[in-house]
Amino acid sequence: MLEKTSYIVILNWNSWQDTIECLESVFRQNNNNYKAIVCDNNSSDGSMDNIKSWAKGIRKVKTHIHNPLLNLIYPPVNKNISYTELTREQSEKSQDGDPDDNNLILIQTGDNLGFAGGNNVGLRYALNCHDMKYVWLLNNDTVIEADCLTNMINYSEQQDEPNTCGSSIYYYNDPSVIQALGGCSYNKWTGLASTSLGRGLADDSDIDHKAIEKQLSYISGASWLLPKQYLLDIGLMNEDYFLYCEEIDWCVRNDKRYKLCYAPDAKVYHKEGSSIGSPNDENPSSLLSDFYIFRNKLRFTRNYFPEAIITAYLTTFYQAFNRARRGQWDKAILILKIIFGKRNYT
Repeated sequence: MLEKTSYIVILNWNSWQDTIECLESVFRQNNNNYKAIVCDNNSSDGSMDNIKSWAKGIRKVKTHIHNPLLNLIYPPVNKNISYTELTREQSEKSQDGDPDDNNLILIQTGDNLGFAGGNNVGLRYALNCHDMKYVWLLNNDTVIEADCLTNMINYSEQQDEPNTCGSSIYYYNDPSVIQALGGCSYNKWTGLASTSLGRGLADDSDIDHKAIEKQLSYISGASWLLPKQYLLDIGLMNEDYFLYCEEIDWCVRNDKRYKLCYAPDAKVYHKEGSSIGSPNDENPSSLLSDFYIFRNKLRFTRNYFPEAIITAYLTTFYQAFNRARRGQWDKAILILKIIFGKRNYT
């Protein structure tokens, strides 16, 4: 009988340093029944060559003695790590359902396909493999505890109904503080997601995890475990968004067929926004991230909650006003252009 495997999909774009640090933590986990798929969105910084050099033991992860997560990435895992290198076209048609012998699959997507498009390349590869039971979407700017995947699978399989599972996400730079418990709640009338659930709480806080779980509208794509059947029933991520709103779109399409949950003891440490300038507690959003945040908020509302489009537009006007009030005129003007029909970031 074919042993069932978890496929870990990691998307890279011009951030190979983060990716090899993530892989160092992935390849030292206590769950040995996995394969890691790195999908590269046509990086211009030599990412694939550097990741291959890491797998061969040539390229090292940068470490700092004062890094509180040093034990998750150092000492380095044993190299040489055998890998399979594929183009997007090869990954989608050449597997014929047979699992690869290597635990590291490197796929060049050939273009910047965005978050959904790049991850979907890895999801399609995994779906073609007969041994796939779970796919774990994992951001490349994360490191994980050695028992993270095991704890997610155990928690998911303890539930009494079909489900898809997130994890407890902590700040990379302050690993005693929670960044997100599973994901976020969403208000359709404003088109705004809440600050991620549990954000800012100390790790030793008295937390009612079941109560927080009930507030989940969507799971964070930084760490998301999906059973194979979810992909077959709901489909892949919507690539129309490019960045942002893919997660809430995926969960709305789910239509409560799969419970949303998260494993409290599955710990991931996330740098947040390191690749594309997403807003975080230390840095404001970039123009690029603002464009996709606001364009996709309105696009998502039109697609699923047309009754809320007027209030979503009013909220967006207010957000443009706030940026102008803070002197962020470039961002305010960009948001107004989106409101009046701008659809492409050029």
